[in-house]
Amino acid sequence: MKERAVLVRADYGHVELKLKEVMDARGITRNQLAKLIDARFEVVGKWYKGEVEKMDLDILARICYALDCTAEDIVCYVPGNEEEV
Repeated sequence: MKERAVLVRADYGHVELKLKEVMDARGITRNQLAKLIDARFEVVGKWYKGEVEKMDLDILARICYALDCTAEDIVCYVPGNEEEV
């Protein structure tokens, strides 16, 4: 019998955060960045570890301002395999 799935999943890729690399290159700690952008250490920690589930664009803008970088320096789209999964 033919499969009648309603949901077809595809590997559309994912987003990676490179904040750790940017911060390490500039010699700035998570605590310092948290103070610079007026955010909790835990928030910066999630960005640093790449564990952000929903991106807060205001936080991203503050990070870019404080580190004098662009969003492209921090956020990277990694394409997936275009074949269905």
